[in-house]
Amino acid sequence: MRNKVSIGEYLAFLSIKYEVDPDKFFYALISARENQKSTCGNLSIKCRGKLQDKTVLLITKGPKVVAQFPIPQGFLLERSNPIKNLRKTNVLHRHLIKKNKGPHSLHIRDLRTGMKQVNLKAKVLEIARPTLVFTRFGNYASVANALITDETGTIKLCLWNEQIKSISTGSTVKIENARVSTFRGERQLRIGKNGILSIVEDMNSIKKNA
Repeated sequence: MRNKVSIGEYLAFLSIKYEVDPDKFFYALISARENQKSTCGNLSIKCRGKLQDKTVLLITKGPKVVAQFPIPQGFLLERSNPIKNLRKTNVLHRHLIKKNKGPHSLHIRDLRTGMKQVNLKAKVLEIARPTLVFTRFGNYASVANALITDETGTIKLCLWNEQIKSISTGSTVKIENARVSTFRGERQLRIGKNGILSIVEDMNSIKKNA
């Protein structure tokens, strides 16, 4: 991937791959340039030298070398964090879709239309009143959207039939094997036949028992 994208997109790619905050990652790069070394999450960053207007940085994770590259001084002097902005590029969207094929859990901010096998945990903020619809299979079904949230954002979760009654406002739910689609211009999560929706923690029950 390194040869196909800019240095900024490459660093944004690394921040996603190794799950480090883009702001902390950017300032860790600056710190390594000024102080010879720094850390960010599970990554260690060392300054290997300076060449004219560039700084050579080495990034490792434990004994493993992640990357070594020259980074322009001007990049590290940017007022706004270019890594955060470049996390939104199409190249990185494709990486997220590919990355999401594994069983790990994502955050809502990472979700992009087209992702499949999405796993995440979120709190239910509200559940809309169910609507009866006639499906393409020739039968009637109840459908309702729930608004769910985690520490990174919110998204609508499409619920069908028994799924609607299986959760309640205030519950923390675990969603497995969902997919991200767009309906009327909004992202939403859909749980297919192979998906799983389960309650991890019911906030209402905790309050009643407290």
